[in-house]
Amino acid sequence: MSDSWPLRVPVGSDAHRWNTFPGERTLVVAARTVTSTVRVLETLPSLVRGDGRVSVVFAYDPTSAFNGGVLELLRHAGCRVMPWGQLGDIAPDLILSASENIEVPEGDCPVLVLPHGVGFQKFVPDSRGSGERLSGIVPESLLESGRAWLVVSHPAQEEQLLAARPKAAGRTLLVGDPVLDELLVSRPRRAAYREALGVAKDQRLVMVSSTWGRTSLLGQDPSLLQRLLAQLPFDEYRVGAIVHPNVWSAHGAWQVHTLQAAALDAGLLLMPAAHAWRSGLVAADVLVGDHGSVTLYGASMGVPLLLATFGADAVPGTAVHALAARAPRLDPLGDLLRQVEHVVHGHSPQRYSAVADQAFAEPGRTLAGLRAVLYRLLRLPEPASPAPSALMLPVADLPVSPVTSWQVNTVVAGAGEEISVTVLRFPAAVCAFDETLPGSFRSFTHLACTTDESDPRLSGSASVLVRSAQAGTVVEALRWIRDTLAEFPGSLLAASAVRQGGCLVGLRDGRVVEVAATGVAGDPGLLAAVIYACLRTGHPLDDSQVLLRVGGGREHDVVLRLRPSLSAG
Repeated sequence: MSDSWPLRVPVGSDAHRWNTFPGERTLVVAARTVTSTVRVLETLPSLVRGDGRVSVVFAYDPTSAFNGGVLELLRHAGCRVMPWGQLGDIAPDLILSASENIEVPEGDCPVLVLPHGVGFQKFVPDSRGSGERLSGIVPESLLESGRAWLVVSHPAQEEQLLAARPKAAGRTLLVGDPVLDELLVSRPRRAAYREALGVAKDQRLVMVSSTWGRTSLLGQDPSLLQRLLAQLPFDEYRVGAIVHPNVWSAHGAWQVHTLQAAALDAGLLLMPAAHAWRSGLVAADVLVGDHGSVTLYGASMGVPLLLATFGADAVPGTAVHALAARAPRLDPLGDLLRQVEHVVHGHSPQRYSAVADQAFAEPGRTLAGLRAVLYRLLRLPEPASPAPSALMLPVADLPVSPVTSWQVNTVVAGAGEEISVTVLRFPAAVCAFDETLPGSFRSFTHLACTTDESDPRLSGSASVLVRSAQAGTVVEALRWIRDTLAEFPGSLLAASAVRQGGCLVGLRDGRVVEVAATGVAGDPGLLAAVIYACLRTGHPLDDSQVLLRVGGGREHDVVLRLRPSLSAG
């Protein structure tokens, strides 16, 4: 797609010769940034669904600092795209955009501007000069032309807009917020979203949200994701991240992934720049955020919130400032696990209801209102079909890299034949590995790696090696144990699950322990941790039983039995 190559269909001068769908009106979507383009792509289909009277074409405006990824997004969606320069050569009936910072050519067609966030809550750099401007407000020239119509989600935003731009009087349209409607209606599908992310029923999902810019969460504290992953036990918590599309556009996916490589290796659920963040937010148990719109959406849904940063570029008197006055602050250098647990146990779902009331009006009716506005500006009667309403979000297919190495902490309690072993695992990619033993407690730390670990320094230093895939037979498991212990002379244990059930753990001295457990039979890493703790405390490995405690209060009975010897025959 070249910015200099004109589009012949459906808007060229001879388009009538080639069109299949004649169309009575031409709707042009101004695509300038990923953020604004995504908002239109998520909203417009419901408004013009099944209506052949409206021909839709996208005009790509490449002038934004955040234009990276726009063309790829449009191409993936199957949109017809024309260069911005061609817009002056056609006669659209309506221009639609979720980017307020557009320069439309002269004409008399109306321009409908949707918000791409929540209201006018942030000061941003002005691309027309060296100063700042209020995000969400169209250029003065567009207001003076009388062509602009600005959609707002709350009357307070209209008051704020009129105070900043008196010429916007009579040009606002209160219709609600389509994103909040989608989030709220999608809550019954929450379990499916969590399952797609690999979050177990007894795990908590801590979602971290960052807007863009130096004052954002990632701009202020880019290592927070790694510290959360290092302090929240892996079997009890998962950590996700929603990063503003402007960050992806400005720096590129390669840079984002490179900067957060350790966190990704530690199992970070990094939401894609478009679409999937919404289901990720619905799935969250805790939100760690900043002054961006996602934080306000999460709080309005009743998600427990910790405010990690709050930039001076947030606009006083807005809903996000009201949120900051009520939300507890995260101490980024404090005990992150304790703070997360505290905000969960002390949270009330109605804590931020007054804030939501200040940001969102007309809940549940946004799409119906938008369709009425759209067709009025197109000078067409609305379709005879029922007015649209928000649909439940699709289940996102998010590829997640498996964690391949852990720092494993085991705490042994009890004495004699009745002992319990508490296992806490933390991804080694974000941990400074340390095998120091605390004081008088029977507490031990070891490094465990799976066979998928790509860093030979970790696998070569691991006390415990775990086979990633189940062995098909006991014989296959025994051979793998023998070969693995020979290949890694520094390891103490090698563990493999067996497809028929149970787990085999081989010791350096040639003994093999058959381990059977309730609930965690498929996780040889946890069972190997029990054997490691028993070895360190001298607990018998033959015909004995251990109570395994894992994160989230889960308890499992583990039965140990020695095989005669480490032999495959």
